[in-house]
Parts: sequence; structure tokens; C-alpha cells
Amino acid sequence: MSTPLAGITVLDFGQIFQGPYATFLMAKAGANVIKIEPPTGEPLRRRALAVGNETTLPMAMLNANKRAVTLNLKSPRGKDLLKQMVGRADVLLENFSPGTLDGLGVGYDVLKDINPRLIYATGTGFGISGPDRDNLAMDFTIQAVSGIMSVTGQPDGPPTKAGPTLVDYMGGIHLYGAVMTALFHRVATGQGQLVEVAMQETVYCSLAASYDYAYKTGKVPPRAGNRQAGLSSAPYNAFVTTDGFVAIHVVTEEHWLNLLRAMGREELRDDPRFKTHAARAAHMEETEAVVTAWTRTMAKDAVVAACKAGRIPAAPVRNALEVMEDRHMHARGMLERIDHPSLGPVVLPTTPLRLHGADRVESIPSPKLGEHNMEIYGEWLGLGEAGVADLKAAGAI
Repeated sequence: MSTPLAGITVLDFGQIFQGPYATFLMAKAGANVIKIEPPTGEPLRRRALAVGNETTLPMAMLNANKRAVTLNLKSPRGKDLLKQMVGRADVLLENFSPGTLDGLGVGYDVLKDINPRLIYATGTGFGISGPDRDNLAMDFTIQAVSGIMSVTGQPDGPPTKAGPTLVDYMGGIHLYGAVMTALFHRVATGQGQLVEVAMQETVYCSLAASYDYAYKTGKVPPRAGNRQAGLSSAPYNAFVTTDGFVAIHVVTEEHWLNLLRAMGREELRDDPRFKTHAARAAHMEETEAVVTAWTRTMAKDAVVAACKAGRIPAAPVRNALEVMEDRHMHARGMLERIDHPSLGPVVLPTTPLRLHGADRVESIPSPKLGEHNMEIYGEWLGLGEAGVADLKAAGAI
């Protein structure tokens, strides 16, 4: 197959969401990704096993197209196995707490001597240096410390986290980018390197509108609900309809004029309260009242259709079940239905990275714990059946 990462072998110590998403993107670009877990499984798998399930939908989403092995890095023979694999690998990726593999004697300083071309990628909450290096980090707590929660929620409500696991996935995307950049560097120099991504740092720029508000006003940015974070744009909100809500965001003056036409309110085009972007932001309540008076009389699909006809940015507010059946993403192949050996019929994503001219990597269901121990240790490392049995008996895998 002609795929960008064909021939690249990745040792994947990713766990939960951040690391596994980065290596999933690599697998779907053609890399040979070997998922390495402790004999009890990574935390996301352990949650499923604890209640008698082999896997979960998130596990299936993030670990498709990978092969899975077990490895006990607290065992001397387990460490030796890792070193053998590192000698044949291009990338090792992990998102453990800082220094975890160093503490086990198989950190970057050790592994780079085995393979100077190795790219060692580490994803952490706060980075591998600095005063907060060892602070515990989860998506929720990074949303808190990064400022995301302070500007999320209704103005009269408490700080609120974003619904999705935003920070984990932004960390995973940046990890993928860091590895790709390091691979490009290796082509030029022949040398591998250590690359790191701190989740706190990956989300900083996402608060640009809030920083702008603070810079311009000298005040703490408020929670704006569904309004624009800097309260500098209107209409920008989720507007009620007869059967739900529609998100409408007017960006240009042309959008506003088109919206007035769609609403049958063209008499307002010269109203000083609404005539300019700044005026509408200054009269936000009145602006929103005009739009709500129109949307509340219609079904959300009718509002969206009218906005689409007028080239006005709008979309229905949909739930997860609706999104999983999105006809557009299914038509493009971003979503596909597969019969998963553990979960049955499910909808799973492919990759949002569209590399035109490259072959499409067919989806392979996520593996069971240690499913490829024989394939990797017995065949790839050449230890054979007896060698793998011996490793298992010794507690190395």
C-alpha cells in the first residue's frame, strides 16, 4: 500500500485518550503501531474488564488498526524485551506521569543509546520541567487550571467544564504533530530526539477571545454562556426553536443583511442599534430578541434551511445519537459501521486527516489484551512459541 507512514514502527504506551489518539492517527496513516500494556491492561481497558467487558466504545475507537501485546516493565526480562523492540522501532510514545519510564530504568537517556534514531514522545499535563511538573493532571483539572472552566457556563452559574474531553484530545493532536515534525527532522539529520507536549500548553491559544477581552478591558473575562467569549459579536448564540435549538453566528455585515432578509425584517437594516457589528454587540439583548422572535416559531431544520439558503452560518444543536448518524460524515467515510468482535455493530470514526493520493487504510477492529504476543514476540523478535511461553511463565508479559 502507498501510505505516508508505511515502514514506521511505533511502540505505543498510550493510555486513556491522549496517547492512544496520537498513535491511532499514525496507524490510520499506515504506521505499524504496537500497543503495549501491562498484563492487567491499560486503565481504559481495566475499567471494562472490571465489569466483565472485553472493551468499550472509546477503546475500540482509539485502538483500531493496532496490534496489542502485554509487557511487565517491572520485570528484568520485560525491560530486556522493550530494549529489543526499541532497537527495531522508529517511535516510542507514552503519556505516563513525568519520569515514569526513567524510574523503571528504560527512559529516553537509556533508549537513545540503543537506537539513536528513536523518536521518544511524551505527553504530560504540565511538561517534564518547571515547578508544576509533578502535579497530577487529568482533562478536568487541566480545564480548571488553564482557564477553560472560568469562561464556560452561564453568566450567573458556576464554572463549568467543556462537555467533551477537550484537553486530552488536543494533547493527542499536538503529540501527533510533534512526532511528525521529529520524523521530518530525522530525515534531514538521521537523528532521533525527545519530543514532549504539555496538555496545559496545548489549550492556551483556544482562549484567545478571552485574553483579548482581558487585554482590552483590564477585567476578568466573564462566563458568556453560548455567546461569543469576548462578548464582541452578535447575534452569536443558540436560539430556541419549536423542537430544539439552532446555533447562529453572524460574522460579516453581509451575513446580517441576509439574516434580516430571511427573517422578513429588512426594515431594521438602517436601525442604528443593528446597523454595524459594534452596534449589535452593544445592543446584544435587543439583537438576540429579534432573532429569537423568528426562530421560536419554526422547527430547527426549517431555520437551518432558511439560513443555508441565505448563506448565513447556522447549524442545528444535535445530540450524540444524531451525530453518530451524520449522513455527511458517513458519505465521506469519516464514520463507518463495523461489526466489532466484542461490541457487535457499532459506528466508529476513521481519521480526519485526508491525505489525497495515499491509499486508504482499511479499518481493523481494536485488539484484545495481549492478542498479538505471539506475533510480536514469537515472530517479530524471533523468540518462537517456547520463548513466548517462557516469558509468560516468568511474568514478563
